[in-house]
Order: sequence, then structure tokens, then C-alpha cells
Amino acid sequence: MARPNEEVEALLQEYADLIAISGGDAFKQRAYERAARAIGRHAADISTLDPKRLREIPGVGKSIADKVEEYLRTGHVAAVEESRTAVPPGVRALMGIPTLGPKKAMTLYQDRGIASVDELVAAIRADRLDGLKGFGPKTKENILHGVDVQRQSGGRVLLDAAMRLADEAVAGISRAPGCERCAYAGSLRRMRETIGDIDVLAAAEDPEPVMAAFTALPLVAEVIVRGRKKTSVRTAAGFQLDLRVLPPDSWGAGLQYFTGSQAHNIRTREIAVRKKLKLSEYGLFETESGKKVAARTEEEVYERLGLPWIPPALREDRGEVAAALRGELPEPVTEHDIRGDLHTHTDLTDGLASLEEMVETAAARGYAYYAVTDHAPELRMQRMTREKMLAQRERVRALDGGHRRMRLLHGTELNIDPEGNVDWPDDFLAGFDLCVASVHSHFGLDRDTQTRRLIRACENPHVNIIGHLTTRKIGRRAGIDVDLDAVFAAAARTGTAIEVNGHPNRLDLRDEHILRARRHGVRFAVDSDAHATAELGNMRYGVGTAQRGWLTKDEVINAWPLTRLRRFLAKRPGGAGRPGRSR
Repeated sequence: MARPNEEVEALLQEYADLIAISGGDAFKQRAYERAARAIGRHAADISTLDPKRLREIPGVGKSIADKVEEYLRTGHVAAVEESRTAVPPGVRALMGIPTLGPKKAMTLYQDRGIASVDELVAAIRADRLDGLKGFGPKTKENILHGVDVQRQSGGRVLLDAAMRLADEAVAGISRAPGCERCAYAGSLRRMRETIGDIDVLAAAEDPEPVMAAFTALPLVAEVIVRGRKKTSVRTAAGFQLDLRVLPPDSWGAGLQYFTGSQAHNIRTREIAVRKKLKLSEYGLFETESGKKVAARTEEEVYERLGLPWIPPALREDRGEVAAALRGELPEPVTEHDIRGDLHTHTDLTDGLASLEEMVETAAARGYAYYAVTDHAPELRMQRMTREKMLAQRERVRALDGGHRRMRLLHGTELNIDPEGNVDWPDDFLAGFDLCVASVHSHFGLDRDTQTRRLIRACENPHVNIIGHLTTRKIGRRAGIDVDLDAVFAAAARTGTAIEVNGHPNRLDLRDEHILRARRHGVRFAVDSDAHATAELGNMRYGVGTAQRGWLTKDEVINAWPLTRLRRFLAKRPGGAGRPGRSR
């Protein structure tokens, strides 16, 4: 069952959506969204909190706390029920389409009677939206593309949601009597951005206690099938987990077999055949004699095939086997290599935690340095001013070096406008230690305009990092239409890093784009884009995506010592072309 925190998070987010659909106050909508995020990420079970402690959660004032208490007491909230009656359920379903906001969803219902995704697709194909204001050819094209994005993600969950389930399952199974090893495998171990189901492996001489522990986990809502070697269960949300129990002396072979993509495994089996061996989940065997020659560890399986151990995130048949055979396999960056986080937010803008809380949590992660990069004023909902930013800078300077000697950098996340300009004039930008620049609006511009806008931002001498370059949100919003190779070439020329954003709903750049950017000689920043202390852990997913893009620590600027990083931030090689302009 879902935790009360998750139930309340979903309820408050629904209320925020209903406010948006009905044209309610935008700041009220944002307040409920912020409170939803804060409650969903709160460590304690909110059903155990008294009213005073409930209101201590960031963004939870008396009105919201009263609604939370009402829900925990009665199972419903009158204000939400009332709002639901005013908005047809189909309109909320339409809002789930990437690029289609609340106003357009309501217009479709009121003017054309459309209340489902299928009805909308049929209406576009039958030209029934012709003449409807705001629904020109480009908008209709974007809607159809958004529907494709939505449908492609159907039945899959984001990486962080799958990881939470897997961590819970592995922890529970590991406590079973006789369980010697337990780990997740499959696409989750390869850090794919979305996961269809979770493969868990365990090593035990007697599988029965392990299977019993698995089916007894709190996350299990239904046992689909139970066997001696494999058991499959389903969560209350309909997500499937499969457990396979292997003999301990086959652990390495099983982990190798159930981790690699199908194409990667075909490559390794082809090598085995050429060596007159047979590879399975139970080991590597001589074909003629049936003698087991390797199985206990992944390393010995790969070694017997004539290969070095291949990191899981690389096992996608993208040339990793050939590179390994040539001795040219890169050593991907690891989370241990990351020395600091260069893109984070506090409650000065849309974050949920104070500067002090974020700094303390970053220091506890063992970082050598840490950057605070709250939003700039052109993202108007954040109400940023020079005075607020300068006051924060003073607080950052006062805290510098005070938490485990971690050094602090004062930065900002700028907004790239349609012409490629960014917030604030040059003299003010010069006072920041670093500037991240990101696209936050005008996602529908044509390819040439989007490309020019990003190249111009790269050419701005104050812009150090381009944040979440494509702007995509997985399953919700497709990326902007842009000539990526042109932008990568400009970033390499101007010494501008491209971000690998670790937020699980972004993972932007994605792995395929990282591989393209590397060919241009781009440098990268792997960041959490954290808006709460718990979200500093997003670094895990950013690093996983970086590994899938074959990044090494030398290519990641926040894996460098601070002195080298400061040189990169201060000197922009090749930036003598047309400068960007700041407002």
C-alpha cells in the first residue's frame, strides 16, 4: 500500500491541477504543488505527526495542514471533492498529454466536447479542431507527438520509483534465512531511464525461505506465480517484480546473464561459442565436457571470455564488447568521483529547504564543494530580486568552509529567452561564482530559432553550464526541436559545460545525446537539480545516465578538484566569437 505521505502528495497535486484547470489563482496552485512535493519527500510518516509538527513541513501552512488532517481523519477533503465536481474527469486526462496545459484542455471540452485522449486524437485526424483558437497546425502536431510520448511510457515507471521498490525488496530479501547474496539486475542495474519491471536475484542453497520472505514483503499486493526458482509479484500500483534464486556458486553468471540487454548477451554468447563454451545463468561451461569453468563472479565470467569486467550501464551493445576486446573500454565516472553538486535550489525560490539545510546535507554527502543556484528574476513565479540574491550571497560567504570544510559557490540558474539572452546585466552576473542557463519557456519555437537561442547562450561569457538542454520531462513533455550537434560544437568552442541533469523526470541530457556530445569534445556537469535535501540523492541517477553515455571523470567538471574547476569557470576558451547578451 502507498504511504500516507504519497497519498496526500497525490491529493494535493490533484487539487493544484484542479485550481489550474478552473483558472484559479496561480500562486495558490504553486503553493499546493510545493506542499505536495514537501509532504511526498518528508522522511516521517505524516499520519504520526501532530498539527504543530505537520505545519513545520516546508510550504505547509494552516489551511493546507487542515486539509491534510481532514483527509487522514475522514479519507476525503471537502474542497477537493467540490473542485472535482466542477471539472470533468476527462479534462484531467487531457492535461496529462505533454504540451497540453489546463486552459487548452478545458477549451477542448467546452468547445468540442472532447473528454479523452482517444477522442482528441480522432478529432485532430478528422480536422474537427479547425477554427478553434490556439489549435493551429503546429499545436496539433505537437499534441499528437505528446500523445505518442505518453503512450510510449505506458506501463513503465521512472528510474527513482523503481529504485525505491528495488532497494526495499533487496533489503527485505537479504534478511531471509540462508540468503547469501541479493541484488537487483536487468534494466534497473543498467540505469535505464524508465523501467518495465524489476529483476531481483538472490543466492541461496535453499530457495524456500527466500521466496517466503519475498512474498511477505509489505510492497506485495498480489503473488502472480510462485515457484522454487522464480516468483513474480505485483504491487498495489500494478508494478511487477521477479525474483530468481540461484545456487551461490552460480551468482556471478546469473548476475551477468540477467543484467545485460538482449543484444549485449548475444555478443557475449557469440564469443563463448567461438571459444567452444556455453554461457547461461548458471555458468560458463565447456561445450564438449560440460565442465563449469567460471560462474562465481562476473569478473571471472568476463575474464574467461577474454574480456575485462564491463560496467552494467554500458551493457547495451553500443560497441562496448568491441571496445573491451581492443582494450579501449572507458572507465565510467562513478558517484564516488563526484566532488560537488553545481545545480541546486533553496526555499528562496522554488526549493523546499533552507540554505543551511541544503548545505548541511551536501556536506554530509562528503562533497568538497557545493553550489547554490536559485532561479533568476525572469522566471517570474519565483519573485527573485537583486536584493534577495545579494543577501543570499552574504549568507553563502558566511557559511563557506563551515561544514566539514566544504567550499561554497554562489551561483544562479538563469533563463534563456527566445533570442538567447539571459537575466541580469553583465556587471551583476560577474559577481556570481558560476551561472547555469536553462530554457524554461517557449518550447514550441522552430528548430532554427531554438538552435540560435542555445548557441547564443553558450557564447555568453558569463554562462558556464547549459542546464537540462532539451527541456524534456520523461513521459510528460518531449524535448525541444534543436540541432544538437550545432549546440554541442558551440559548447565545445566556448568552453561551456552541458549538464546531465539527475532529476529522474528529466535525465537531460539523455544517454544517446551524451554519446553525440562527447564526439565534439564537450565537457559536462552531472547535477542533482535538487529542490529538497532528499533530492541531493538525484546525483545517483545523473551519474547512472553519465555512465550510459560513457563519460569518464575527466570529462565531468564536478569530478575535478576545486582549483581546476575554478579555472574552467574563469576561463572560456574559444569564446571570442559573438558574445551573448544579458539583460
